[in-house]
Amino acid sequence: MKKRSTRRLSFEVDKLTNSIQNKLTGENLETVIVRLGKNDLVTLKGLKWAFNWSAELEDPDRVVHALTTKTNPSFWHGLVSSEDNHDHIFMHLIENAPINKGRDKLFDGVMGNLVAFLCKTSFERGYSGAVAFDAKTRLIEHYQKMLGAQLFSANSMFINTPEAIKLIRQYFPNFEHDRDRF
Repeated sequence: MKKRSTRRLSFEVDKLTNSIQNKLTGENLETVIVRLGKNDLVTLKGLKWAFNWSAELEDPDRVVHALTTKTNPSFWHGLVSSEDNHDHIFMHLIENAPINKGRDKLFDGVMGNLVAFLCKTSFERGYSGAVAFDAKTRLIEHYQKMLGAQLFSANSMFINTPEAIKLIRQYFPNFEHDRDRF
């Protein structure tokens, strides 16, 4: 069995929106999530991300996705790295673009959108929306409140089916799953 990275995530879910929302104008922008590939390594190295996203892209077990908008598909508002663990999706890293960090950030809703995408992916693969991640201790309550995540050991957390459905409905209202079961 492969040993999993013990990196604890430290992301804040600022606001659950319907897409991403411009903080200055209140405008909601329709989002698109794209899978990044090796051809994106050059672009990644030229941007000022806090994490080494090139290493995530080069790991054969991980997939990196970027959140963009329909109006500007070449700009990445946030990135997420995940792995299919055959019964759930494990989130390794998640990060806002530099313009979406701090008090003066431009857009709200990026983190919630990316987590909802992983929950949706989990449903699509037959894992009932289950997403797991390791959290920094100081943010455990935040993830419980904002995402409905549950603690299952030390700093390990998961999003279960009912909470996953809420997130998916928030960001992907047209997503079809077996509504009779949920």
